[in-house]
Parts: sequence; C-alpha cells; structure tokens
Amino acid sequence: MQRTVLILGGSGKIGSHAADVFWNAGWKVHHYDRKTDDMTAAAMGADVIINGLNPPAYHDWERTIPAITAQVIAAAKASGATVIIPGNIYNFGNQPGVLDENTPHQAHTKKGRIRIAMEQSYKRAGIQTIVLRAGNFIDPRGNGDIMSMLIMREITKGKITAAADPDTLQAYAYVPDWARAALMLAERRTELAPFEDIPFPGHAFTTTDLQRFVQTHSARAIKINRFPWWIMTLVSPFWELAREMREMRYLYEMPHQIGSEKFAHLLPDFQPTDLEEVMRSGLPADINPDEMMHTSGKTIIAE
Repeated sequence: MQRTVLILGGSGKIGSHAADVFWNAGWKVHHYDRKTDDMTAAAMGADVIINGLNPPAYHDWERTIPAITAQVIAAAKASGATVIIPGNIYNFGNQPGVLDENTPHQAHTKKGRIRIAMEQSYKRAGIQTIVLRAGNFIDPRGNGDIMSMLIMREITKGKITAAADPDTLQAYAYVPDWARAALMLAERRTELAPFEDIPFPGHAFTTTDLQRFVQTHSARAIKINRFPWWIMTLVSPFWELAREMREMRYLYEMPHQIGSEKFAHLLPDFQPTDLEEVMRSGLPADINPDEMMHTSGKTIIAE
C-alpha cells in the first residue's frame, strides 16, 4: 500500500528536500498550501507530516510558533499521522561540547524557550513525534541557508565570513542528508517511541577548515572576514532581524558538535554525504573546486 506524506513548507529548505526524497522512495507527496488549505483536512490520509514551516527572519516567533504548533497537533490528532520536526540546538543554551538527547535543555534566549515549549506541546499531545535535531543547515540549492546568507556571501571576492573565531567548531546538517534520515525514520516509525528526540550528527568543521578546503582546491587565496556584529547592534532598535540575530550570537562562539550514538543505533545503515561534497555545495556555480589548481592552505584573517 502506498504511503502518504504531507509536506508543510514545501518551498523551504526542509520541505523541498523532504518532498524529493519521499517522492523518490515511492511515497505519495501532498503539499500544504497555507493560503488556501485547512491543515487538518489536508492531513487526512497522511501517514507522516513533515513540519517545515518556520516564520522567515524570526518574525513574531512568540505568536507564530505556538499557532503553527497547535495547527499541526490538531492535524496529527485527526489523521493519526506521525509528525517529524527539524529540531535545532537553541534548547541547550550555552553548553559547549557534544550535544545529544541527554544534554539538559537550559535555553537562556527567547527563541530557545519558545522551541522548548513547542516540543513539550507535541510531547503532551500524545501524537507520535520525531524531533530530528540538527545544527546549521546547508542547502545545496542555497535556499536561504547559512552558507549563502552568511559564510559564502562574498566568496566570489575571495572572502569567507566568520561569525566568531574561525577556529570554533560548529555543527552542520546537509539538508538532503537530513531528509534521507527523516525518510528512514518515517519508514521505521512503528519501532519508535511516541516522542523521540534524535540528534542528527551531520558534520562538524570550523571556518578555517572550510577556508583550507576552498584554498586547496582553488587558484586563489581566501581571506576570512569577521561578521560585523557592531552593525547589528547599531541597527537593532529599528530592524527585527538584527535584534534576533544578536540574541543567537553565542551559538557561533560556542564550540559544539552533535552526538551520534543514538542516531547510529537507530539508523546503522545511514551513509552521510562526504564532507568535501558538503563543503563544495556552498560554493556558487562559477567557482568549481574540481577545476581549480592547488594553492597555499595558509590561514588569512582580515579584521
């Protein structure tokens, strides 16, 4: 019998890749249109709901996230569908090191507390929920991900942007990999607990690691520029996104990676995309590392 997945947020990073992966695996894929559809009606007949809805630019999280959560819970209760959510590490607060399902939720930011409350709502609702928790998302399509918006925004000028010390280890999730893992968990959902918090290990690397990769496979020296946080401070009284970004600055300064033990136990046959391919995916089309010559791997930091 063909299974059905309802995709919420089909034009975003999570929704678009999840739709592709589930379709290729033979699932029937339905897209929710927030402008015209009733979510509960759209969910009827669905086996799984992928919740890729997220307010852009952190806009009005205090109101929008609980509203979306209530809609999804109602749709899942009515349809009996399993909900899969792209979790993040906001819940943990400032806890450097390896983050996993046993790490205490000690959020000290508004957005972190909202995410904790959101997850608790799913847990209390009694619907099967899988939180597939990941670090910074990397989308090879450049769909508003951290590479296109921040790190690689000036790569054509020979510059990489670091939001903190470039030697700070950061966790990254390649979105096609996250989507494949979501599919595998969906297909094994009957073996899972009603509420699962599953860390997605992805990859972990520093901005310096990325710089060395680009330099090693290119004919140019790559500088590392520091992100101008002072501008965010200056304009934050007038610009909502600047205020929200400043609140999360600590994440870029906090060395961390995602633990792999639970994920490996549940999906022992999962094969992540090679790290070099992940790094290469952040480069624009006119910069092809495979066709470039070797150059120095020396770190160059421009203040």
